[in-house]
Amino acid sequence: FCEWMAAYSASWVFSCTPRVCAALTGPAPVEGADYQVIPNGQPFQPAAGKIEVTEIFGYVCPACAAFQPLVGPWKAGLPSDVNFVYVPAMFGGTWDDYARAFYAAQTLGVQEKTHEALYAAIHSQKTLKGERGRDSVEDIAKFYAAYGVDPKQFAATMGSFAVNAKTNSAKQFAQRSQISGTPSIIVNGKYLVKGKSFPDMLRIADHLIARERGAAQAH
Repeated sequence: FCEWMAAYSASWVFSCTPRVCAALTGPAPVEGADYQVIPNGQPFQPAAGKIEVTEIFGYVCPACAAFQPLVGPWKAGLPSDVNFVYVPAMFGGTWDDYARAFYAAQTLGVQEKTHEALYAAIHSQKTLKGERGRDSVEDIAKFYAAYGVDPKQFAATMGSFAVNAKTNSAKQFAQRSQISGTPSIIVNGKYLVKGKSFPDMLRIADHLIARERGAAQAH
């Protein structure tokens, strides 16, 4: 995180408000090259007075696993007027299984503390198959059992009506946001970040957050 911030420190722009003063790096993003406008774009979970940033991701996605060490610290450092929301991608098969696992974990209060550990289990430790096969619901539930969740309750929650409703909403959001893959960063439902690299995606997102903050204050 510190390395990519330093890489862009040559050009600083300061956007200060009574609530937050954020340092922006590099040139202002250009539509088409750095981001695309989502037609009739809306936030995934609108919250009054908040700028929403979503990451559409998949636990089985190697690129998302590589992005997490950058986006995790970035998320932790976001100002209080920014609401960061993870949105699991529904691309079928094992992707859908892990999207349901995400929302089951969220429902049972263990999503935050298992997020990075699940990436590690799939991509580093390889105790779960991810895209190398297909983990059963029981296999997935067993992972979460290590965090104090009853595996039968977890499996049942994965198949619940509430979780199905959330995964349907996630799928619809990804479709209307016109994503081409994962990870995808979307600012306030309006802007799909492009970028030349993972650090560049976060740099562009910082600029778009500041733009949305300025637009809100102008009203």
